[in-house]
Amino acid sequence: MRVDVIMPQMGESIQEGTLTKWIRKVGDPVKRDEPLFEISTDKVDAEIPAPAAGRLAEVKVEEGVTVPINTVVAVLETDASAALGAALSASPAPAAAPAPAAAPAAPAGAAPKPAPAAPAPAVARADATAEALRRTRSSPVVRKIAAEHGVDIASLSGSGIGGRVTRKDILAVLESGAAGRPAAAAGPMMHVPAFAPGERFERVPMTVMRRKIAEHMVMSRHTSAHVVTLFEINYAAIDRIRREHGAAFLERHGVKLTYMPFIAKAVVESLAVFPVLNASIDGGDVLYKKDINLGIAVALDWGLIVPVVKGAADLTIAGLAKAIVSLADKARNKKLAPDDVAGGTFTITNPGQFGGLFGTPIINQPQVAILGVGGIEKRPIVIDDAIAIRPMGYLALSFDHRLVDGAVADQFMADVKKRLQEFAGPVL
Repeated sequence: MRVDVIMPQMGESIQEGTLTKWIRKVGDPVKRDEPLFEISTDKVDAEIPAPAAGRLAEVKVEEGVTVPINTVVAVLETDASAALGAALSASPAPAAAPAPAAAPAAPAGAAPKPAPAAPAPAVARADATAEALRRTRSSPVVRKIAAEHGVDIASLSGSGIGGRVTRKDILAVLESGAAGRPAAAAGPMMHVPAFAPGERFERVPMTVMRRKIAEHMVMSRHTSAHVVTLFEINYAAIDRIRREHGAAFLERHGVKLTYMPFIAKAVVESLAVFPVLNASIDGGDVLYKKDINLGIAVALDWGLIVPVVKGAADLTIAGLAKAIVSLADKARNKKLAPDDVAGGTFTITNPGQFGGLFGTPIINQPQVAILGVGGIEKRPIVIDDAIAIRPMGYLALSFDHRLVDGAVADQFMADVKKRLQEFAGPVL
């Protein structure tokens, strides 16, 4: 039996992926769930496992090619079909049946006449040209971005397969400032050279993932009205708990007791109080998400990935700690599954782990807010009119002002701050 291998959907908003590497060659044997090839999207770099055991019979998509999801990229010949073929080749060949009398003899060397081709499907709109149909047959994400910014997809020349308009094409229009304006009013873009004459440099192509991240960030800045609010947190209560229970926590749960699960817990509890930050905008509607699925950004050598802790509201400090470590390990080893990066409703990113005081992150679409965790270090502060040394850090919330008012964002952050500074719950 021959089994098709398809380009998977690595997240609900992902409509295409780039096949970056074949781990197996044509003719190689493969086991079920053994890594077969690597892909790259704007959300994840991942190794894709074989859907069945057998032999890689055919490769349909070469390395470096971007294709839509569900495209057949290869064909496997399963163990069952290979065994059947071997059995048939070992059996004596049956005697040839006599040709029907009415069948005319084919001239020597002539190829058999091909079967008639299946009729082409009817065009959906009689007045639409084939070129226009190719341009408008784009992914839902592309159509949504185009609608939000007044871009007529049919007027664009797509760079995708078969002339499809891709997200890259839409973003190029937005960067040019031509969105929502008549074509005649859009003047030529001023090109700023990337290097000066005689300047020494090395030209290195962007990786697929880097290009996808760039596109996603530009799209987010064009989509959401970004505003940032900054709060300073006294982590003394958390620091004391970590010192008192860190060793026992590691022994019992197998992971270190870091600051991140405490921050995640506080955020989850505050999102339940302020559900507008756990929402998305869909045209003229607001979608209030019933589940809190927490995206935790993971920095890798080759880019940034945001795996998702599902059902975070139901997890304890220990459950959050183990889930965060597990997803980070899977991301670094390219073992994330499509479900691991899908369905996020709010994101936390931690630039402070590299020593940054704080950052102002870009919102992870289609979410409406993202929390940036700054570095935690001991600093002098005033407590009861006296100077004291405490572990301090900043939390920066980037939020979409189209939906979230500044007062609500600050109330949410004040709630998170209170939960962290007064934390006294169990950790073991």
